[in-house]
Amino acid sequence: MVRIVKGPVILENGALYSAGTTSGEMLEQGRKKTISYSILTAHNTKEDGASLHIKFDAMASHDITYVGIIQTARAGGLTSFPLPYVLTNCHNSLCAVGGTINEDDHAFGLSAAKKYGGIYVPAHQAVIHSYMRENFAGCGKMILGSDSHTRYGAIGCMAIGEGGPELVKQLLGRTYDIAYPDVIAVRLTGKPKPGVGPQDVALSLIGAVFQSGFVKNKVLEFIGDGVASLPMEYRNGIDVMTTETTCLSSVWTTDDATRRYLEIHKRADDYKKLTPCEGAVYDGAVEIDLSSVESMIALPFHPSNVYSIREFLENADELLGECEKYAQEHLGVAPGALALREKFRDGKMYVDQGVIAGCAGGTFDNLCAAADILKGKSCDCGEFSLSVYPASAPVMIETYNNGVAAELATAGAVYRSAFCGPCFGAGDVPRNGGLSIRHTTRNFPMREGSKPKEGQIAAVALMDARSIAATAAAGGVLTAADSVDVEYTERKYVYDDTVYKNRVYNGYGNPRPESALVFGPNITDWPEMQPMSDKLLLSVASVITDSVTTTDELIPSGDTSSYRSNPEKLASFTLSRKDPEYVGRAKAMRELERGRLSGIHADTLDPVYSLIGAGNGDDIMLASVVFAVKPGDGSAREQAASCQRVLGGAANVAVEYATKRYRSNLINWGMLPFTRKQEIDAVPGDYIYIEGLRSFLLSDKEKRAQGRIDALLIKTGENRVVPCTLYLENLSDDECRILCDGCLINFYRNDAQSLE
Repeated sequence: MVRIVKGPVILENGALYSAGTTSGEMLEQGRKKTISYSILTAHNTKEDGASLHIKFDAMASHDITYVGIIQTARAGGLTSFPLPYVLTNCHNSLCAVGGTINEDDHAFGLSAAKKYGGIYVPAHQAVIHSYMRENFAGCGKMILGSDSHTRYGAIGCMAIGEGGPELVKQLLGRTYDIAYPDVIAVRLTGKPKPGVGPQDVALSLIGAVFQSGFVKNKVLEFIGDGVASLPMEYRNGIDVMTTETTCLSSVWTTDDATRRYLEIHKRADDYKKLTPCEGAVYDGAVEIDLSSVESMIALPFHPSNVYSIREFLENADELLGECEKYAQEHLGVAPGALALREKFRDGKMYVDQGVIAGCAGGTFDNLCAAADILKGKSCDCGEFSLSVYPASAPVMIETYNNGVAAELATAGAVYRSAFCGPCFGAGDVPRNGGLSIRHTTRNFPMREGSKPKEGQIAAVALMDARSIAATAAAGGVLTAADSVDVEYTERKYVYDDTVYKNRVYNGYGNPRPESALVFGPNITDWPEMQPMSDKLLLSVASVITDSVTTTDELIPSGDTSSYRSNPEKLASFTLSRKDPEYVGRAKAMRELERGRLSGIHADTLDPVYSLIGAGNGDDIMLASVVFAVKPGDGSAREQAASCQRVLGGAANVAVEYATKRYRSNLINWGMLPFTRKQEIDAVPGDYIYIEGLRSFLLSDKEKRAQGRIDALLIKTGENRVVPCTLYLENLSDDECRILCDGCLINFYRNDAQSLE
């Protein structure tokens, strides 16, 4: 079904062959024949060999991220948006009960679009990625978004999801600086079987590559004769899920289907043929036989926990038991509280809820297929419920016009407006102990809205819209769509953007600097961030031993989203679902540092200073550090890093970082992204001491090239000091300056002052 090919491969006559003994020079020339290379180099603003300095064609943010981005850019001297910047309102769309803060963010967004010349998409009009597909993604273009699922590769557009500071750089005329990424060919062959949808193909890909990290921080380039068998929305559905492979970006070969898609969306000029040249060289390959893909399911609690539905039902008791064990060991769930095995009875799996939503699930083709399956049937009058969220207002309107909405609603589905909530834990929360099947992007813990620390727990499994509809038609009994006989209807999509013309504010190219920003009481500026000292004492505030730590575990999604415009308030939730003691420990060290800066000596640290021979320690910066194995899987939201910084954090120590975007977020918020190559026996209450940081970052290029930093682990409980080694590798000159200045805001402020 899915085959991984390691090592360089060459494209010849539509097939991939091992590069074998091909010379290094020929390999380098072959790498320049990929689609990816042509797009990246076309957007590169400075040629320096190994690195890219990219400026994007457009950007997008939603209402969890755009306030902080604009506030940061304002602090850096923003005067107007220099490129199309779309502000959608698809995450904090729901009101906060008893408060105004979500709608205050929306008012701020509209006022910013007016003042700086942006594009403002009101709540319920479109999911961020659907709007960008419909209006901005074009062949050969590049788009940057502050959402991890910024993926428009199926339209021939290379898109990247990053933390907010990377968007700030673009707003202030800077570039996105990365090394040339490796490119992995994803060669598709064959044609999917009836009932197999895009989520099934995507989950097959994720399951094959995630654990090994085979495509981590690389570009996926989709090629092969199987591409032509897939409609465009099918391709979009696969493409948006590539984020869960931890790749950097994606791009697909384009064809007549791409051209027709752009013509339907009134952007025929954005089409051009993209295809790799004969002899293109890739750094590896993934080959997928579409005809062999089955209906799939990703069990809780990760999109890579993948099985065919057939295989799952054959081994349900064992696999569900593993999910229950994970919940007990990693989420603190009491035994029996999440009794998933009880839902498997007499060879049938009973689920409580189905959701088809967002940029992955709510597309026109998915809704039409679900309607075909449910036509003339019932979602059942029992416990099972089904909610459907079209991805944009034009999609919703067309399903009204062609009867699909009526068919779904008549079957008992609740038909809603465009909203990302079910993807991140807002809206459609199942009952305690419930299992929800969703065609959304993620099934991380708490993505269904539960709160294990408060005794509330539910779980999500990812499936394709077709299998969710088949399950609904079976009254909540888990059913694979490839096992049911359905006559699928070919429905023509008519795109009508009148609703956007009537509701979307488009001020690009027409900023109104005299217009005032509208602030609510929850919208606050970032606190001052202290520059990095040459000497640093880090209190170990948390040690996480899980193999992977998601951004949801670093800073929860869902109910905390309303506080994303208030750094101090949001920071109080940091690691609350993983280590509730973290905030108190971090704040304690932050108070000691504030005292030091005010001339107050911290007597409590005298035993530490004595152990390391540091005198009174008054010239040592005090901060906290989080130890983890592989942090940062998941969302692009910068707050996973910035909240630690707000609480006085200055570093992470990891074996590796799950994604480039999390490591970038750490750097941009002045957090040292240390790695370790050997075990360091640190526990909360210990300290890490480092000398010579600023010289390492700014002047000692030889040491920087090695990346090695000598440090001391101070185990105060044992009254001893243990030498250890940390690593800071692959830092650019600008990144070193950002770390020394204390954060990106300070970096821009200092830059501006140096030019005066």
